[in-house]
Amino acid sequence: MANENHGSPAEEASLMSHSPGTSNQNQPSSPKPMRLVQDLPDELVQAGWEKCWSKRENRPYYFNRFTNQSLWEMPVLGQHDVISDPLGLNAAPMPLEGGVIDTSVESKQRKRRFSEEVPASGNSVKKPKADVPGNAAAAQPVPSSPSVPGSSVLKAWCVSPEDKQQAALLRPTEVYWDLDIQTNAVIKQRAPSEVLSPHPEVELLRSQLILKLRQHYRELCQQREGIDPPRESFNRWMLERKVVDKGTDPLLPSDCEPVVSPSMFREIMNDIPIRLSRIKFREEAKRLLFKYAEAAKRLIESRSASPDSRKVVKWNVEDTFSWLRRDHSASKEDYMDRLEHLRKQCGPHVSAAAKDSVEGICSKIYYISLEYVKRIREKHLAILKENNISAEVEAPEVQDRLVYCYPVRLAIPSPPLPGVEMHMENNVACVRYKGEMVKVSRNYFSKLWLLYRYSCIDDSGFEKFLPRVWCLLRRYQMMFGVGLYEGTGLQGALPVHVFEALHKLFGVSFECFASPLNCYFKQYCSAFLDTDGYFGSRGPCLDFFPISGSFEANPPFCEELMDAMVSHFEKLLESSSEPLSFIVFIPEWRDPPTPALTRMEQSKFKRHQLVLPAFDHEYRSGSQHVCKKEEMYYKAVHNTAVLFLQNSAGFAKWEPTPERLQELVAAYKHSGRTLSSSSSSSSSSSSSSSSTADKERELSREQSSSRETNPN
Repeated sequence: MANENHGSPAEEASLMSHSPGTSNQNQPSSPKPMRLVQDLPDELVQAGWEKCWSKRENRPYYFNRFTNQSLWEMPVLGQHDVISDPLGLNAAPMPLEGGVIDTSVESKQRKRRFSEEVPASGNSVKKPKADVPGNAAAAQPVPSSPSVPGSSVLKAWCVSPEDKQQAALLRPTEVYWDLDIQTNAVIKQRAPSEVLSPHPEVELLRSQLILKLRQHYRELCQQREGIDPPRESFNRWMLERKVVDKGTDPLLPSDCEPVVSPSMFREIMNDIPIRLSRIKFREEAKRLLFKYAEAAKRLIESRSASPDSRKVVKWNVEDTFSWLRRDHSASKEDYMDRLEHLRKQCGPHVSAAAKDSVEGICSKIYYISLEYVKRIREKHLAILKENNISAEVEAPEVQDRLVYCYPVRLAIPSPPLPGVEMHMENNVACVRYKGEMVKVSRNYFSKLWLLYRYSCIDDSGFEKFLPRVWCLLRRYQMMFGVGLYEGTGLQGALPVHVFEALHKLFGVSFECFASPLNCYFKQYCSAFLDTDGYFGSRGPCLDFFPISGSFEANPPFCEELMDAMVSHFEKLLESSSEPLSFIVFIPEWRDPPTPALTRMEQSKFKRHQLVLPAFDHEYRSGSQHVCKKEEMYYKAVHNTAVLFLQNSAGFAKWEPTPERLQELVAAYKHSGRTLSSSSSSSSSSSSSSSSTADKERELSREQSSSRETNPN
């Protein structure tokens, strides 16, 4: 059986000396080969396989339109490419007798030994034209010259493109994903998006303006309210704004209604007159009570409040000062009770006095963002004009048919991209453009390379790979901030063992909220279709309309986004009669309860609900692409609610039975932190544990800052 790559199947039909296992890449194209009636399993068709007829050999063969691979015998799902996957790490699990899948360590070792015995192919792997339904309008001509995909990337790694054994350096050493799992998500065919493709020059300008906008926000909070901006509030503002934004920029809001963000307004008001933190000791409670009373008095005197408000606040503050001077034997609980009483008496009056000022901060930030979006758009259009590319395209006709979901395609061609530098520092890839450097670990750089190879259709030579990686990394860096551990909680992912259980037990093959950096499957929704589409993204979740499939949803913990997610899922479940299932993971916030959690608990589509206790389960870090191995996992600082939303057909196909639920909960018992620490020395373990503890404390502050803080 031939198991090598060769030229296009059109050359087979030309009756030249060509059969599977040989290469005629330089031969001219000829009419399409004769296709037989496709009697292949859906999994093979989805993976790009089709059955063709060899006129020279007078017998059928199998051709993969994604990889240009041809076989005389029917392909086996899960076979891997020995060039891109020399160790077989991403190959499907080996079946045992009876068709049972063996995912044990021994199975992975057998698979590795088998892959090492397979000889390397003598032909180069051509980048697929990705003849996926719905992509023809967006596909660009692919150069016919043979080349190793990513040869420029290999050179950046100091690897010769001709040396395919050294090309194995692109393989990761630690794998936190499974890119071999095919999707069961079915959608209606859709037209390419008219969003402009990413460009390093535009992304550089956008990042500079976002940093300026963050600085404006900090200065406004300090100058007008005398407080630092609530931690992560700017990040949650961007998430909340994108739920309602109809503007053109993928990151900054520019067309929102209302102008005043409920998220930003709520979080600033929670910190007025001062931010209340959790108290452990008596002296801290006494000091916090004094500071609150002093800040409330100062605010009510400096604002245009009604006489009654001034009178109530001043009387309660003076009464508190008098009590503090008089009672020196009060306990911590006495101080906290007094603080709660003061908040109830003064809080409404203080909030009314600060309301106009806080709304002014929110609207000011929005209008600055609007001006920045105009500047970014002008820059982008100027680059397109320089390269004679029109930003206006005619919408292509889209057939009304159902297809397996495929990555987002862009209708407007990408202009030539400038050069981007890359070098390695201690297994970290440093990608630099005009002095601005972003970093990603060697493992995750390899992951991006694989995702790009599977998903991109307009860059067969990988010439645009590094510029697009820089744009992607810069975008997410700006989205979640550059501070220590900042944004980590907003990008947290489920542990690998949980994803494995979800796929095995409930057929999950798709993530509704992910990114190229933290995804487990190669099919997922993400925030940015322009940068992420080249790496497999299906676009934002709220713009994705599946007809059937099994999905995992672990949204960023933004209340407005979670609420919009519930509305979206219920509409999809209501409108489809095909099997449709969403397994949702959100924080179990009860004080007060989030609208999203309340609505899902009352939904007619709710089939079951689990609660995972705080500090008894883990998440994968949102900074997993750059963090240390021992920081890959962290304990959840809140309960997590797991809700199964399914229509009738989805419930019949993926019912959350007690046995399945028990196995899912058992998957959480596999601690990623334990596995990581076992490979470290005792000295490094002690330092890493303190680092992880610091991180968990930061995450605890992150989550509490988005809710109204209860100092008790």
